[in-house]
Amino acid sequence: MENNILNQLLNLMPSETNMELPPKVFTDMQGEFIEFVKGERLVAQFPNQERYNNPFGFMQGGIIVAAIDNTIAPLSYVSAPPNITKEINTLYKRPIKSCDKFIKVIATVVNQSSTHIQLRADVLNQKGKLAAKAVANCVFIKGTR
Repeated sequence: MENNILNQLLNLMPSETNMELPPKVFTDMQGEFIEFVKGERLVAQFPNQERYNNPFGFMQGGIIVAAIDNTIAPLSYVSAPPNITKEINTLYKRPIKSCDKFIKVIATVVNQSSTHIQLRADVLNQKGKLAAKAVANCVFIKGTR
């Protein structure tokens, strides 16, 4: 299914941007696209690797934000003009424990204006419980609209 989703995303990306999808960091994190609804939602899954743990044995917050960014960015690229992330505000609800084999990131488009797109992401642990949520504001790159 992932190849089908990746092909859909690649077909929707403007060719003149020369952007790489998925980005190398997505591949490094062994991410997998598992669901896509055009203009609305993209879902990705990432394994919880031991090297991502903080000293307490929980997934580091920065890794969680990287997974969020690796999911919202592709959705923003196929839903809006070329853009860059201006800010991601993240709220952590519960830790991703070492027994959680993966996390799932559900990115959705919240709204779009003539200058930016706003996206939301929910991060779920292996049991499907909310572990973190984020709101990202991405601004359009001038001269690309």
